[in-house]
Amino acid sequence: MITDFIDDGKIERLLTESKNPSRQRVEELIEKAKKLQGLTPEETAVLLQTEDPELLAEIGRTARQIKRDIYGNRLVLFAPLYIANFCSNNCLYCGFRKDNKDLKRVALSLEQIASEVSVLEREGHKRLLMLCGEHPGRSSLDYFVEAIETAYSVKTEKGGEIRRINVEIAPLEVEEFRRLKAAKIGTYVLFQETYHHGTYGKMHPSGPKKDYVRRLTAMHRAQEGGIDDVGIGALFGLYDYKFEVLGLLFHALQLERDCGVGPHTISIPRLEPALNAPAAIKPPHPVSDEEFKKLVAVIRMAVPYTGMILSTRETAALRSEVFDLGISQISAGSRTNPGGYREDTSEGFRAAQFNLGDTRTLDEVILDISTHGHIPSFCTACYRLGRTGADFMDLAKPGLIQKFCRTNAILTYKEYLEDYASPEAKAVGYALIDRLLAETKSARQRDNLQKRLRKIEEGQRDLYV
Repeated sequence: MITDFIDDGKIERLLTESKNPSRQRVEELIEKAKKLQGLTPEETAVLLQTEDPELLAEIGRTARQIKRDIYGNRLVLFAPLYIANFCSNNCLYCGFRKDNKDLKRVALSLEQIASEVSVLEREGHKRLLMLCGEHPGRSSLDYFVEAIETAYSVKTEKGGEIRRINVEIAPLEVEEFRRLKAAKIGTYVLFQETYHHGTYGKMHPSGPKKDYVRRLTAMHRAQEGGIDDVGIGALFGLYDYKFEVLGLLFHALQLERDCGVGPHTISIPRLEPALNAPAAIKPPHPVSDEEFKKLVAVIRMAVPYTGMILSTRETAALRSEVFDLGISQISAGSRTNPGGYREDTSEGFRAAQFNLGDTRTLDEVILDISTHGHIPSFCTACYRLGRTGADFMDLAKPGLIQKFCRTNAILTYKEYLEDYASPEAKAVGYALIDRLLAETKSARQRDNLQKRLRKIEEGQRDLYV
């Protein structure tokens, strides 16, 4: 039986012992990270304690290169879909908390869910992260599974469809996870929020989420239930960001030790204001932009194989800076209130989980990232071809996965340009694809890619390798 494996005292000792590291030691660890073998918690603590501007710049450059070595320059795009905001928990950082009497409570019907999905499909989305509050009556597992089936069933013009649904819901038991697996989900995502036990207790005064260990061990049960890909995360701002990074790393190592595979993704949300959520309005341990950029780079160096997710909590300007430091997946055109895509009104914040920092449309985000040389991707090939779990990691760790990622990113990007892009995004996108074709070193790969791109121009869709 899996029990609590986060040792607060050990993490604090590592941070104390690694204070004021020598330049030589930091440089040694940077060189080690470049070999794509990852870093131990002890080594990661040293980088977290580094404050020298020159060394921090080198840490940033190294993280950028590691991301390119593993995943290339693609950014996978998705949209969150909140289906209900009823909740039994009283988390002090969340707008959904049960004591928030001013929140407009909503649980979408299946018809409303289908309507939300149709809006997202017509914008060009192919991947969703489906979420809801934890409430036995208004957000049951039966309801959630029906919502997944409904979302997958929605088809719109121009080949609009959802090809992968990742989910973020409260901890389940093994048999319940098997039901999620049978519903054809992709990754199961769950944030510990904070790995510091004392802070966790303060932030969760009541409700089922108060149980630290049940939440911590959920990923073990998910993998026992047959879910190959799991995603962990911490909500930065609740406690010392250095502690949280080490907590994430210990979690990742424990999963690899016990389940044979580490997390498929690590999410790095930072506290943003939320209606009647005191810890979100005044974060206990605010994280500056520079600290945020550092923690992103250090996580990329510590676990080079893991996808890193950046949400629309952050501003457009900061997101553009952080993309280069190791991010591989991003949300775009997001709404955090149930029904927010169909009825986007100024009152939406009264039903939202938190405020958004980046309110740009999907097309605006795609135009921005493609202008900076990133390949927008809606790829779902690995999930559908069985490249998940340990099989995915066997390809990701040595950097072999990008030979699939690059091709599939270009193909799904081409689909978007043909079907949904604005004239400005089309112009930049077609030029980028031409450049990527020219940079394809293998004549055989270049020829195969050109053939597939022509098929998309002729109307074929959903091509992947």
